[in-house]
Amino acid sequence: MAKEKTNQPEEKNPGFDLTFPKSERFRLISGFFSVLFSIFLLLAMISYLFTWKSDNIEWINVLSASDFVVENWGGKVGAFLSHTLINKWFGLASFFVPFLIFLIGLKLLKRPLLPLLQTLIFGVSIMVTSSLYLGLVDNYMSNVYFLLGGQHGYFIVEWLMSFLGQIGSILLLGIIGLALVITISKKAFDAIKNKIHPKETVDLSHLMHQNESDIFATTSEEKPEETPSEQEEILIIDEQVPAEEQAIENEPETEPNPSTKNAPNQIAFTITQTPNEISETEVDIVEEEADDEDSEQIDIKDEFDALLDMTVEIHEEEASDDIDVSYEMLGDFDPRADLSHFKFPSKDILLDHEVSNTLVTPEELNENKDKIVETLLNYKIEITSISATIGPSITLYEIVPAPGIRISKIKNLEDDIALSLAALGIRIIAPMPGKGTVGIEVPNKNPQIVSMRTTITSKNFQESKFELPIILGKNIYNQTHAIDLAKTPHMLVAGATGQGKSVGINAILTSLLYKKHPAELKLVLIDPKKVELSLYSKIEKHYLAKLPNAEEAIITDVQKVVATLNALAKEMDNRYDLLKNAHVRNIIEYNAKFISRKLNPEKNHRYLPYIVVVIDEFADLIMTAGKEVEQPIARIAQLARAIGIHLIVATQRPSTNVITGIIKANFPTRVAFRVTQMIDSRTILDSPGANQLVGRGDMLISQGGGEMIRLQCPFIDTAEVDDLVTHIQSQQSYATAYLLPEVETNDIFSNSGFEAESQQRDELFEDAARLMIQTQQGSTSGIQRRFSIGYNRAGRIVDQLEAAGIIGPYEGSKARKVLFQDEFSLEQFLKNLR
Repeated sequence: MAKEKTNQPEEKNPGFDLTFPKSERFRLISGFFSVLFSIFLLLAMISYLFTWKSDNIEWINVLSASDFVVENWGGKVGAFLSHTLINKWFGLASFFVPFLIFLIGLKLLKRPLLPLLQTLIFGVSIMVTSSLYLGLVDNYMSNVYFLLGGQHGYFIVEWLMSFLGQIGSILLLGIIGLALVITISKKAFDAIKNKIHPKETVDLSHLMHQNESDIFATTSEEKPEETPSEQEEILIIDEQVPAEEQAIENEPETEPNPSTKNAPNQIAFTITQTPNEISETEVDIVEEEADDEDSEQIDIKDEFDALLDMTVEIHEEEASDDIDVSYEMLGDFDPRADLSHFKFPSKDILLDHEVSNTLVTPEELNENKDKIVETLLNYKIEITSISATIGPSITLYEIVPAPGIRISKIKNLEDDIALSLAALGIRIIAPMPGKGTVGIEVPNKNPQIVSMRTTITSKNFQESKFELPIILGKNIYNQTHAIDLAKTPHMLVAGATGQGKSVGINAILTSLLYKKHPAELKLVLIDPKKVELSLYSKIEKHYLAKLPNAEEAIITDVQKVVATLNALAKEMDNRYDLLKNAHVRNIIEYNAKFISRKLNPEKNHRYLPYIVVVIDEFADLIMTAGKEVEQPIARIAQLARAIGIHLIVATQRPSTNVITGIIKANFPTRVAFRVTQMIDSRTILDSPGANQLVGRGDMLISQGGGEMIRLQCPFIDTAEVDDLVTHIQSQQSYATAYLLPEVETNDIFSNSGFEAESQQRDELFEDAARLMIQTQQGSTSGIQRRFSIGYNRAGRIVDQLEAAGIIGPYEGSKARKVLFQDEFSLEQFLKNLR
């Protein structure tokens, strides 16, 4: 019989704790030992430089010879270690050893000075190489002193000279040193590369199909202005051309012969491949500098003073209208003073997910080009040139149709081209905005992953002067596309499940955390799903805002969502009062005035951080709360731009009852990931296109109804987000999260005008609502005729339907707009109202 399992805990081994080497105590002890040992070793090595003649001690002398006297400051152990490192090993280059041990100790104490692994690799490489150079010096001078490069450097160089000779050895050591410098310094590598290869042009003619009737020449059509950071490599594909035609090409350009002008085989094909942006090593993350000794801690007095600074805004009595002269003489106010030692996250927290820089092979380009040209010729559409621009996930083929070709004919061939290419998500842009071409976007067979690290370290993001810079992805030219959320001013993110919305939200939040100090930014995170934004709870006291007495900063309960949104509306009203009293128009002018101490805190003035509200799964909130959520969101979206409150709303259900006209009117910036139907794309972007995306972060962005831009969203893993928030959590924080104003429960329904409407609704309320859904007409006379009631009662029912959000407001002689499209959504709404 099997033994029964019991709930009694197993007895622990009373002996040695096997988990001790992995514990925090062991790390602390090891760290202190490493730091102290490195100091001891450094002193012993310095002493050896003066006592080396008498301190040639071996290990056997350390243990047994008690009468052996040494003069080293570190005693016998110090003399032995110094003699081994300096004389037998690497000479003077051995001074890298105590430095590296010191760095290891700081890493164990969780106070890293430099990146440990990279520094260890470079340190050991420099130490070994320096030993060889010092060994070269030892071979040219008399050994009246100890070996500068140690026995390691001396004997290796001596062997090299016998093997390669003096000149060969010197050249080899020079190449080793140059390789080490290029490996360590990216700037040195770029300088040498620019000297050798100022510009590269690759001829890929051998990859083309041999066809004497095809002539491919380089086109010189003008392209729109590009930023100085763009560098393009033009891959020119030319077939073998007979000598007679080559001679013709060298002559001055003349008007082409009309008979051969539109010949299908004479097509110019240019491939434009934009290289990736500036390397991450060229643009460093801007970090706040702080003293090494006080980087992450303050003493009790400083902490007490910081708490006093945080409570100076509390007013007890009305202040005088005159500004205190002594307050003006304090100098500019520093909003970061409370957390002056805060360090921005390092780029090393993020991973580089880009596996290869090879996007599209020349074979794939030529194959797609031939199929596009062939498909167009099948429908008697001739083109004069075709060019290709390679992006991270798609390749843009731009064609110039022959004169007389209607653009609509090309636009209608979208499915035919997709069939010939056997590709998913062919998108035709006819015409290209600002160009005289027609664009055909074809997905790459091997799309490249855009890492969040490459976008964070890009020049476009690092040198941006935006108030709230957020990264959305990389465009077709491999450039990081960043926008200013403060000017957006609100963003709608929509798309089908699993197409990249959550990763996009994490990319936006990561952008803000890398650029904004906790004193300058506060986040309100609403997550009905309860798992998407839970990682950010670690930075509650740094960046998050919540209601007073709220247990969790991440809002998941619907009732708390309603209360939080109304608290934000009250915060908005309070901020507008401050702007009115300060005689300014927006938050930028107000904060500038407060920093220059032209506003007195004793008159309730305070520094105003930006507040970014992120709402995930907006459709779930609309289904459960309805108007209670939509009304404060619409009010905040209409008014909160000037006072620094901005909304980011995400949903996976882009239907008209979720993304209503009120929402769309107040969210001019819309991001669409892949959706399954064209009607969903029209709901989000007011145009088709999102249904032709390929997924996995492929998205379209529309700003203010202008040109739509196709981007590849950067990828950031959950582990990277966890490391990021853990880094922020480990630093000094405020005493509590940013507290929003308190809102009474009765105030939540004050805007509707029907405080007790749920108890006063007419008994025909639900039947009238169903009637209006069926007829899609909201009229009082229709209710009168259908239910045989008087005008006054029908009018009260219509007012109740409007207050509940089922029909729209009065529009004169027109019938009221019905805000629900089907009975199922109405029944769900009525169920929540009961």
